[in-house]
Amino acid sequence: MRVAYLAFFAVLLVFTGICWLLVGSFVVGDLPGGIRTLAALWLASVAPATLLFWNVITGGYPSSFVRCTLFRFFWYSQFLVVMLVPVVVPAFVVGVLFGSGAGFGRYAVLWGAPLLVVLGVWGYFGSRRLVVRRLEVRLPTLPAALDGLVIAQMTDHHVGPHTSRRHLARVADAVRAAKPDIIAHTGDQVDDYPRDMEVFAEHLGGLTAPLGVFAIAGNHDVYAGWAKVRAGLERMGARVLVNAAERLTYRGTDFWLAGTGDPAGTAMARFSRDGMSPAPDIAKTLSGVPAGAFHIVLAHNPLLWPALAKRGVPLTLSGHTHWGQLAIPRLNWSLAGVFLRHAMGAYEEAGSLLYIGAGTNYWGIPFRIGAPPEVVILTLRAAARPEIAAA
Repeated sequence: MRVAYLAFFAVLLVFTGICWLLVGSFVVGDLPGGIRTLAALWLASVAPATLLFWNVITGGYPSSFVRCTLFRFFWYSQFLVVMLVPVVVPAFVVGVLFGSGAGFGRYAVLWGAPLLVVLGVWGYFGSRRLVVRRLEVRLPTLPAALDGLVIAQMTDHHVGPHTSRRHLARVADAVRAAKPDIIAHTGDQVDDYPRDMEVFAEHLGGLTAPLGVFAIAGNHDVYAGWAKVRAGLERMGARVLVNAAERLTYRGTDFWLAGTGDPAGTAMARFSRDGMSPAPDIAKTLSGVPAGAFHIVLAHNPLLWPALAKRGVPLTLSGHTHWGQLAIPRLNWSLAGVFLRHAMGAYEEAGSLLYIGAGTNYWGIPFRIGAPPEVVILTLRAAARPEIAAA
């Protein structure tokens, strides 16, 4: 495990160093001290990462102060420089055509950096705007008795001591006001440390629903230490589903709610000493669902949905992508969509439906534009054709 983290840290240092060198080369002449000052700025920006990884390796627990100052300084500084790269490189190429590549690159940095700072401020306030998204899930295979069943989905909480208590209270209030029949936490409950479950349980552990509160593993729950995260979820009364299905009854009709493992569990399985690494097993997940029975699957990573759709799962609820924390919903575009086929919102394939939540919080830095944190309230409806639409 330590070797894996150290390798990642080494790659991070190399990557950020290249980005700083590339961007800095255009403005190094404007810095007092030149290349030495640029190197000092880079070292200062990555220094907090050493504390971050030391805590992970040794089991330390960073305080709210450390996360809100040192860690955010690290994330904001890397975000600024990395995002300048796709601005500076095209400017340099265009500048070469006009005989002034270095000049164009320099102006791209001098104008682009303040613009990114403005976007950072915009994104900060966007991360504080909670949205309650009400959707109707229309399904031809829905038993008549289940028409009207309400599910509250929360995903990607990334809760820790630095998380706004006011924000968590608003999340809890939104769920209570919806009076859901089921509450589903679809992964990434914590922000990389198992003790974050203490904060999670304190603010969200009191939520209840007639058919139960359910949770599944997300990749960050795995990184934090799944055994401890799972124990925390179970202590607060959540029913944890890992490659398992549970029978529920609503208005006298049975249906099944299932939860998968997470792909991160596969990668981390060799480091697990307790045998509890939650690698996904689709066949096992659905083995407890009787043939022809209506069922819903919780799967943190939407990469699992195509396999679930092939097996005829009527509805899958996912998270993981955060919609890239940067999206243009009217154009159905998100930053996550650059890397993933299924990145935001609703999808339908062969009668199977998928909803990917934007997340109830943020990860890394408090930054969200066009993808505000959300609590999703889904109402199931019998309909002629499968679709997910605004309620």
